[in-house]
Amino acid sequence: MKDSLRFVELLLAVSLIVLILMQSRGTSLGSVFGQEGSVFHTRRGAERILFNVTIGIGLAFLVISLALAHVAG
Repeated sequence: MKDSLRFVELLLAVSLIVLILMQSRGTSLGSVFGQEGSVFHTRRGAERILFNVTIGIGLAFLVISLALAHVAG
């Protein structure tokens, strides 16, 4: 049980890293320091799906981490 939770946690962690990096590809270096190159826009299409999947994977990571802490402790 503990090993399977660790494997799932590792898989979710890698997936979360990849999803976050995919979202930040379109930004420029200026946005890192607080400069916005464009006005606010709503997420549409694939960008919205990617955003929602990232939230879901993040929540799943949190749940698995808490479950792993409960099993270990």
